[in-house]
Amino acid sequence: MSLSALDEGLAIPEAPAEHGTLETALRASRDAGRKLLVPYVTGGLGDDWADIVRAVADAGADAIEIGVPFSDPVMDGPVIQEASELALRSGATPVTIFDELRTIDAGVPIAVMTYYNLAFHMGHERFAQSLAAAGVSAAILPDLPLEEVGPWATAADAAGVETVLLAAPTAPDERLPRVVARSRGFVYAVGLLGVTGERDALASSSLVIAKRLKAITDKPVLVGVGISNAKQAVEICAEADGVVIGSALMRRVLEGVGASGAGAFIAEIRAALDAG
Repeated sequence: MSLSALDEGLAIPEAPAEHGTLETALRASRDAGRKLLVPYVTGGLGDDWADIVRAVADAGADAIEIGVPFSDPVMDGPVIQEASELALRSGATPVTIFDELRTIDAGVPIAVMTYYNLAFHMGHERFAQSLAAAGVSAAILPDLPLEEVGPWATAADAAGVETVLLAAPTAPDERLPRVVARSRGFVYAVGLLGVTGERDALASSSLVIAKRLKAITDKPVLVGVGISNAKQAVEICAEADGVVIGSALMRRVLEGVGASGAGAFIAEIRAALDAG
């Protein structure tokens, strides 16, 4: 292996040379001049969550991130936590969410975001194969650090599941090339320190981390955490290839806007990005 985990001496397997479904789609849209938009939807939240997925896809999403609820999240802010708790109380599990995903023909790639405990508990190979069987293109495990990604990444690669890695705004310059080299699908630039949630203004750190990443990789760079509205999405896309929109969308879903309201919100952001 040409990449090594310097901190612990653990080998980090190289990512496959060929692009997977998610990265191929995002690269094609980006290279055609489109700014990328990836909404986050909590899986298992209400009877209409699959309709919400379809609605945001129809509204112009380039891919969709499905959150698999976990009882002890470390990255999620109050809105996503509430959505996850409600989903868990209603009986949502990874299995029920994966079963539902099999029935959703969104027309865009699907990525799953959850925590490593679920992958570890189910077993790397089984979890990766379950994702692939559900039509999921990629996985985001935000609490799994680069130095420990090897066993999971090997299983994910074998199943054809792209491993999206996060780049923190505090990451030193020497670490970022290792993150982007192993990441597939896109590089998830974390816009600010702290948990997910809406902010009144765009954090300056989000622009900085996007610029740092764009300087060292041609992989799609999307910024998430703290992107709250269309204006902020346009602002961050001056540096980044696109945005991940989570809390702002899920707050509206919790308020009861339904699939049509969720689609309208994403359509508003899509229009703003297209207008530049």
